[in-house]
This record gives sequence, structure tokens and C-alpha cells, in this order.
Amino acid sequence: MVKLVTYNFWWPGVTKEVKQYVERCNTCQHNKNRTEQPADKLMPNSTPEKPWTHILANFITKLPLAQGYDSILVVVDQLTKIVHFIPTIKKTMAEELARLFRDNVWKLHRLPKSIISDQGSQFVAGIMQELNRMLGIESKMSTAFYPQTNRQTERMNQELE
Repeated sequence: MVKLVTYNFWWPGVTKEVKQYVERCNTCQHNKNRTEQPADKLMPNSTPEKPWTHILANFITKLPLAQGYDSILVVVDQLTKIVHFIPTIKKTMAEELARLFRDNVWKLHRLPKSIISDQGSQFVAGIMQELNRMLGIESKMSTAFYPQTNRQTERMNQELE
């Protein structure tokens, strides 16, 4: 596009302005060649038969410091929509995350069959994956920029915030 414009016109900063225009142009973005493979179709989550067998988890971070905590772990039961808000810190490691689940969710509701979460480092970390494997819990990661996958925790986050 820069080459086509500069064939007939020139002004100081033409390259920068043309690139900015193309980045904001809806038609240009729709007609742009994509180098990555298109994503598969999204499938809705199945409805669980029992409460607390399939749960959703997410973090709310960057909150003002209160009693030593700056984040909240939000855990939602997919069937009943019951939610637990668990205070924590932003730098929660996988081992501490497992303790939070044990002390605040699992001891009250039993071990789930699956946990759907965003792709935060705490959920992807090897220790959490290993713990889930040992306990027979299936870890499911939601897709970035598709809040409908984990919509219940996203909705609870909005309410809490």
C-alpha cells in the first residue's frame, strides 16, 4: 500500500501514516492474507449432571492492596452458578493455587471432573497439570478473546469489580 501511495504522492511521514491507516481500516483487515491456520469451530460447554463436577476458574488482578491481598480467585460451579471469591496475591504460584482449591473448594464440594480456566500461568504450570493428572481432573483451557467459553466467571468478575 505504501508503494502504491508513494508512486503518485509523497509527504513527510507518509509510510507511518499509511501503515496506521491500513491497521485501522476494516476493509483492509478483512482482505488481508492470514498466515495462521483458522481456528476450529467453538463448541458449547456441555451441561453437567451434578453440582461441582465441572467448575470454572479465573483471576481478578491489579486490585488495590487490602489486608495483604491484591487479587481474587473466582471459582464458579457450571451447573448451580454458586461462586467462591478467594482472596489471594497476583504472584500466586501453582503450589499455592492448589492449596487455595483444596482449602476453599474441594473440601466443601469434592473434587471436580474438569476445571475450565483461562490460560494464566498458574493453571498451565507443570505442578498444577501434574496435580490434576494425579487426581483425575481434566484441565480445559479457554480460548483467548472468546469470553463465552468461560462466560460465567467473566460475568462474576464484572459483578465483583
